[in-house]
Amino acid sequence: MSKKVAVVEDEAELASLIEYNLTRNGFQVQLLNGAGPTLSDLESWQPDLIVLDVMLPGQDGFDLCRQIRQTRKLARTPIIFLTARSDEVDRVLGLEIGGDDYITKPFSPRELMARIKAHLRRQEADAAPQAALGTGPFRLDRAARRVFQDDREIELTSTEFKLLEFFLTHPGTAWSREQLLKEVWGEQHFVTPRTVDVHIRRIREQIEEKPDEPVFVVTVRGFGYRFEAP
Repeated sequence: MSKKVAVVEDEAELASLIEYNLTRNGFQVQLLNGAGPTLSDLESWQPDLIVLDVMLPGQDGFDLCRQIRQTRKLARTPIIFLTARSDEVDRVLGLEIGGDDYITKPFSPRELMARIKAHLRRQEADAAPQAALGTGPFRLDRAARRVFQDDREIELTSTEFKLLEFFLTHPGTAWSREQLLKEVWGEQHFVTPRTVDVHIRRIREQIEEKPDEPVFVVTVRGFGYRFEAP
């Protein structure tokens, strides 16, 4: 069955262009202009991936992303921001609130399709049945895509889950940002080393008692990061 991609974009001509390219590549497409009950429409359709503009007529795309991440049905659905807002502060914010990728306009439709396919491939690989994993206070249920610290479930996006899973399976090893991009985001990643910092900060906020003084995901000065197993 073909994958479903929701496009939340208020520029009709641009939305049609994206729809055309998605359809050509075999995807089912839902177009939303952001003016109506967008969140409920997304929950009803349950797309496999969401392409999301930031500047929407009904609400800010960043706010919509936050709401998506709080829903049960869409919490781990990959989100690609597609927006004219290109400042670094916007890029970082988009990733911090749960976005998996950030593309600025003008953009290449071919690159957008490549990124969509890369995220969906990774999602399929992540969803493959695998054994549960336990390290220290952490228990990771790969089949259900859930992770627990002691008895508390940790809410993570799909990318954060994959990054924490990698750390849990490679304790004690120092990894550079470039190595983490290759191992977690894959060979066809389209993100920068700064993206790693953003996602690690979000993970620390979930698992560390004092995120500014981490004991699990520690910084290796001048190199990258290392996961310390208790």
